[in-house]
Amino acid sequence: MRRAVNDLLGAYDKLIMDPVHGGIPLYRHEIQVIDHPLFQRLRNICQNDILSLVFPGATHSRFLHSIGVMHVGTRMFRSMIDAYLRERQLSEQTDLSLSQLDAIDYLAKTIRLGCLLHDSGHSSFSHQFTQARRIRDLMSRPGRFGDLWDGVDYSIYHSGEPEELEHEHYSVRVAHDVLSSVDLESAGLCARDVIGIMETTDVSPSDTFQRHAHTFWAFIAGEDAESGTLISSDIPRMVMDLLKSIVSGEIDADRADYMLRDGFHSSVTIGGFNLDHLLSNLRFGWNVSEPWLGLAITQKGLGALEDFVYSRHQMYRKVYAHKTALGFDWLLREAINEVLEDPENFQWVDTCLSDMRFFAELTDNFFWEAFRKVARKNPGSFSFCIVNRVKLSHLDTREDLSDRGIERHSAWLAQELELNPSHVVTCSMRARFSNIQDNFNGIKVLTRDPIDRKRSLKKITHVSAFFSKFSDGTITHFYLRPDVTTRGLEGMVE
Repeated sequence: MRRAVNDLLGAYDKLIMDPVHGGIPLYRHEIQVIDHPLFQRLRNICQNDILSLVFPGATHSRFLHSIGVMHVGTRMFRSMIDAYLRERQLSEQTDLSLSQLDAIDYLAKTIRLGCLLHDSGHSSFSHQFTQARRIRDLMSRPGRFGDLWDGVDYSIYHSGEPEELEHEHYSVRVAHDVLSSVDLESAGLCARDVIGIMETTDVSPSDTFQRHAHTFWAFIAGEDAESGTLISSDIPRMVMDLLKSIVSGEIDADRADYMLRDGFHSSVTIGGFNLDHLLSNLRFGWNVSEPWLGLAITQKGLGALEDFVYSRHQMYRKVYAHKTALGFDWLLREAINEVLEDPENFQWVDTCLSDMRFFAELTDNFFWEAFRKVARKNPGSFSFCIVNRVKLSHLDTREDLSDRGIERHSAWLAQELELNPSHVVTCSMRARFSNIQDNFNGIKVLTRDPIDRKRSLKKITHVSAFFSKFSDGTITHFYLRPDVTTRGLEGMVE
């Protein structure tokens, strides 16, 4: 039985060698997705904006990250299937039917494509792009969403028009174009179902998905499948929510890959977590009374999950919120604003953000060339600082200050150092961990009675006190603007 699943899911047409995960197999339709110009553009978008100015090895791209997420998402789903079959065989010898094999195959391939395309809408410098003031103005221009979907019915994916676009909205738009050009019919897949497990979408799954969802639910829930208050129409939604949680959830393929990949390429190992151990302890969880279908973890796997969360917490503190890194992020945003002061640049970026025929042109390369052009003309520019790695002079760091507290401390630094208050720059990063307890309560802990082996699910915070220790944390760095002389200030504030 397990061999049949492995044979069905294991055939592939190509192997990509990844420095983090090793060999990553690809199906023919996935190769077509990867070869599409809108996906190939991800080769020229750095995963961590300009973090390489601080950690020189961190030059890895969104391209390989996306393929890595697909690989991890596949491992998550297959690990849970494998564990379920292994544990079920302890008490019964039952072969999978062809319909069950087809359902597992369909859901696995849908997860793979959803993971592969989840970040396809990122623009230049990833997250920093959309945080630049002039870019935010562009992304929130009235009518932008309609222009982006001109001639295409977006109601299949979105119930309404968002006020402000995020990179996730562009990922959906890219996925639509890419999947429309791929022979999904030969793979037996439906683009609507793939896009339905991506963020910001509200999709009615295809008839094929609904059929497979019912088969999968009956296979997983067994005797519980027909009990409780569950109605037939709930099942496709529950299965789609399960798939969504693998693409984007608290324990998701995206976080697992970027934590391993960012740590590997930045040569920073903080805390660390064992992906193999974590995946081997993931299980399917369900509750027919809610009804709910999602991820569960065994009690012996709690340690691996705690390592996962702690590593994420430490990566935010020690890498993403590094004082020099946040300073360069500030300079990068100002340099992007600076470049867009040129009407020609502004018009081109505006066009790229509205027309998918030109969206592939919006990569890091465009802005690097623009930075160099500005830097040659103006050595006092923010672009010059980026091109020549002129970093902000760090003055101080404080944690968990309110907005008012940041203003007061900035004014105090200016007074003590005899600076113009406008010359003190502040950069903050908020580590969003306050909702970690509530979100992880959506992931149940699977326990078994030692006598009758009956399954039961418990809230994770009822089993482990670890997750209640986290709260939001704000790290704020204070700097001196680059156009102000720092002579005599070095060493005054640590």
